[in-house]
Order: sequence, then structure tokens, then C-alpha cells
Amino acid sequence: MKTELLVSHEDDFTKIALLEDGKLCELHEEEDKNDFVVGDLFIGKVKKLAPNLNAAFVNIGYEKDAFLHYQDLGPQFLTYKKFLKDSISKKQSSSSLKNFEIQPEIDKNGIVDKVIAKDDIVILQITKEPISTKGPRISTQVSLTGRFLVLIPFDNKISVSKKIKTTEEKERLKTLIDSIKPEGFGVIIRTVAEGKKVADLHNDMNQLVQKWESTFKNIQKNKVPSKILSEDDKASAILRDNFNQDFVNIICDDEQMVSEMKAYLEVIAPERKNIVQYHNSHIPLMEHYNVEKQMKQSFGKHVNIPSSKGAYLVIEHTEALHVVDVNSGNNISLGNTANREHALNVNKMASTEIARQLRLRDMGGIIVVDFIDMTNPEHRKELYEHFRNEMSRDKARHKILPPSKFGLIQITRQRNRPEKQIETSEENPNKAGEIVAPIVIVEKMGDTLRTILQKEKGKLFLHVHPFVEAYLTKGIKSIQMKWFIKYKKWVTIIPRDSFKYLEYRVYNSKKEELASYSN
Repeated sequence: MKTELLVSHEDDFTKIALLEDGKLCELHEEEDKNDFVVGDLFIGKVKKLAPNLNAAFVNIGYEKDAFLHYQDLGPQFLTYKKFLKDSISKKQSSSSLKNFEIQPEIDKNGIVDKVIAKDDIVILQITKEPISTKGPRISTQVSLTGRFLVLIPFDNKISVSKKIKTTEEKERLKTLIDSIKPEGFGVIIRTVAEGKKVADLHNDMNQLVQKWESTFKNIQKNKVPSKILSEDDKASAILRDNFNQDFVNIICDDEQMVSEMKAYLEVIAPERKNIVQYHNSHIPLMEHYNVEKQMKQSFGKHVNIPSSKGAYLVIEHTEALHVVDVNSGNNISLGNTANREHALNVNKMASTEIARQLRLRDMGGIIVVDFIDMTNPEHRKELYEHFRNEMSRDKARHKILPPSKFGLIQITRQRNRPEKQIETSEENPNKAGEIVAPIVIVEKMGDTLRTILQKEKGKLFLHVHPFVEAYLTKGIKSIQMKWFIKYKKWVTIIPRDSFKYLEYRVYNSKKEELASYSN
């Protein structure tokens, strides 16, 4: 499978798209100033206890207090508590855990107010970002994730991913890690470590130890609440968790980010660093690779199923769960073998699209799928296995139940971030009061260009909705050509799928915005 990663950075906002064989499968959008990301470490102060929930609410600097359940305290909570206290008081002078005194483990079935009190200071890690009206969910079990390894303070165990099957490889990795890991830390060996050389693993271990040293130094600054370690930026995190030999291109439109990604690949896969490319064009990166178009086609209530000759999905979101209905488009009668086979084929195509939709929208919680009825038990089994195989590329934890006798398949999927919502419809301008007539907009564009051309000597680029672009460039005597004759300057017109009908923007050759309009 051909995998491409697109990273677009504009106006303190990063958009990341993962394409598989040219098809949009994952979409991440992140503000550069987002301070509450899964994996970030904080020092927080306990604001109040909720004994009825067996939980506490912790101030970490977000507008809503973070939620800490007793089960997320972790067995080494008292050890973390002592380490934090000693570090702040400077009694602990080093990040080394070699001779640190391990405290007794807390009772895994205990009560929150027996081990934690109001105004206690705790070290914690975000496990779920703020969603809707809820604050972040947090844990005091800290783990630092690298490319090949996960480093866990105050734990001496070495665990190996269950996906590494051979006993010889498991023992090899365990022996290697045991020889290089610092005392006082446990390690989880990730699946991608399989077959890696000791130098690669040692380098990853050193980077994780450096993260822990940075965490310790930030703890000693004694600011509560405060962030003490940031998770990798989204592009690096996706490279860390997804990068493999299937990646053929990593394309970014920001020179600094290109340098950062090349530096990251220099560490984890130096022979592949040249697949990172800089996109330097007035056609925006997401437009060039049809991401904006695919977003419009893939989000919304109704989603077409590719190659199905009219079948489609209806996706409904409720407070408690998500419901996906598979529609055949053409009526399918179960009266003969051919139609039963057709129902199976449509269901299999639908399951492929549903697996993509779950990743793309980052849908979490309970998802119920109503497939086209199938009376043959072997067909139901085949569909179930096909669906499980399609979902195997999903990195989020999930569980799929076999089809019920009503043809329903139930899925639970981990949700760490708010679900992706993209509006695919626009307001009808005719129902929003008076608007400027389109012909006036064209005249306004011409006046804007004339004003700009009096000062700007370089090339100009006019970004407009595709319908407007078609109107401006139609024919030999197009409006674009008339502007050229009138102003003695060629204006390049670029269609933008993400624009509203009457929206336009003018840029110079340095991609600086010179003028804009949106009705």
C-alpha cells in the first residue's frame, strides 16, 4: 500500500492528512497553541474530591478541572508523590532513580480520599483531551513513548509487544534492553522494535532518558499548575507511531517543519529521510492532493460507497452512540443466490468504507452498524472477518462483535480527542438577506487588482471558488484575458474547494495575502 503524509502549516494552525493509495484515511487539525494534548505531562493541584465517583478534580491550568479516577492513580502513586515533593524541595538533586526509595503500592480497590487530599500537588499525564464540556482526563501513571520503546519510571519490568511472535526475537530484545536501560525504569518494547539493531534501540532509549531529565528540571521550577513536558508535535507523533516502509512521500509546505521531520527521520530511519519534500506552490498543498475535495465528499450524513454502483452509508450521531446504516441504493431481493452474493459484496465494500470513516472522523465510543440483511450464516461470518481485517490498520483500541441475528455489528472504539466534524454544506446566500450580485463581485475583483497592481510589480494569484474560476477563465475572451489586456499583467487564478461561492483572496509571489473578500 502506498502511504503519503501531507502536513500543511498556516496561521499557527497545522493540518495533517494521511493518504493510503491516494485516499484520505486520517485527518488531524491542531492549533500550535494547543496546550492540552494526549501525552503531555503536568504538575497539578487537587481542587476537590468526589468520593461518590471515587475520583478527584485537578487544576492543570485548563478552564475545566481535569478528571482523575482512583483507577488512574496507578500502584506507584505514593512513590510519584514522594519524588515530586523531594524534587520541588531540592532534596532530590538528580533525575536518576537509581537509589530512590520505592514506596508501598496503593490498594487497587481503594478509596480516593484515603490516598489523596485537597490541595495535594501531583505529577500527571493527559490520557484524553478535553471533549465538549468535559475537562481533560488524566493519569498519574507516567509513560514516555519513543519510536521503539516506552519508558516507565519506578518500574523494573521489561515487557514485549504481543504482536512480536517469535520467542527468539522476544528474548533477544529483552536481553538488549536489560543491558541498556537505566536502573529504576521499566520498558515496554514496541512492535516496530522487531529486528532492530542495538544502536537503534540505544539511541531511542537515550532520547527517552533525556525527556525524563527535562521533566525533572521543569519540576524543580516549582510552578503549579504548569506543563513539564510536551508530547511530540502531531507530525512527529504520526511519524513515530505510523512510519513504515509503506511511506513513499512526506510532503510539507513549511520549511522549518520539513527540517524538523528530516531530523527526526535521520534518527529513526536515516536511509528514508529524502522522502520528506517541501511543497512550494501557490496551489495549497491540500488542494493539490485533492484533500479538500475528499473532505467535502467524505463528511456529512450521507456518504457514497466507492465502486458499489449507488450504495451509500447514512451516519447518525446521538448522545449515547453512533449509528451507521448501509443502503444498497438499488433494491436487493433475497430470493436468489445472485442477489445474496450481491448483498455480501455490498456489505464488504461498506465495511471497508466504514473502517475508513471511523479513522477519518475519529469516531469513538459505541458504534452500531446496520448492514444489509444476510440469511446465509457463512456470509455473515465472511463479512465479520473482512471487517476485522479492514479495521486492523486502525491504531485506536477497538473491539468488534460478531453480527447479531438482526444483522447488526457493534463496535467500541477508543476516543482520546473530540470527534472530527467538518461542515459539508453552506448557507444559501439567497436566504441570508441581501447579498452582493455576482457580477458586482467580479467588478470588485477587477478594482482590487487594479489597486494592487499600482504598488505590486510581481506576480499575482487570485484564489476563488471553483465555479467562479470556471467563469473567469471560460473562453478565449475570458475575464482573465480581459484583465491581462487592461492591466498588462497576467493574474493566475487558482480554484479553492474550501472557499465559499463569493469568497476570494489575492496573494503575491511570496504567498502574502494582499486582499480578501467573503460574503
